[in-house]
Amino acid sequence: MTLGPWAEREALKWAQQQGFVLVQANYHSRYGEIDLIVQYASEQSLLFIEVKARSKTAYAQAAETVSIHKQRKMLKTALHFLHAHPHFQQYYCRFDVICFDFYQRFAKSLQHEFSNFTYDSQWIENAFTFDPEFINL
Repeated sequence: MTLGPWAEREALKWAQQQGFVLVQANYHSRYGEIDLIVQYASEQSLLFIEVKARSKTAYAQAAETVSIHKQRKMLKTALHFLHAHPHFQQYYCRFDVICFDFYQRFAKSLQHEFSNFTYDSQWIENAFTFDPEFINL
C-alpha cells in the first residue's frame, strides 16, 4: 500500500475509534476531493476531513501543506456534497485535518508497511471554517 491510501485508512480507524461512522471516502466533485466524510454517531455532526502524510522533508510538515487554495476547494466540494445529500444540510459541519509526519525519508509512491516507521500524528479540529466570502461564492 502506498502512503496516501495508508494514511486515509489510519485516519478512518482513528475517527471510528472516536465514535465516528464513515459516510463517504474520497468524495469527488468538479471542485476537488475530500478524503473522508464522517458522521458522529450520536449527534447531527458531519466532519469533512483532509488527510495529509509526509515523509521527512526540509520543506514543511503535513499540516502546513493544506493551503488556502486547498481549503477553498474543500469548502466548495463540501457544499456540493450537501447539495447532493440534502438530508445532511441541517447537520453541524466541521473541517478537520489529520496529519502523519514521518521521521524517515522514503518514496511515498512505493509499497511500504508504514505502520513500522516512526511518525507523529495530529488531528486538527476546526482547521478552517466555512466563510462564503472566503470561497468567493
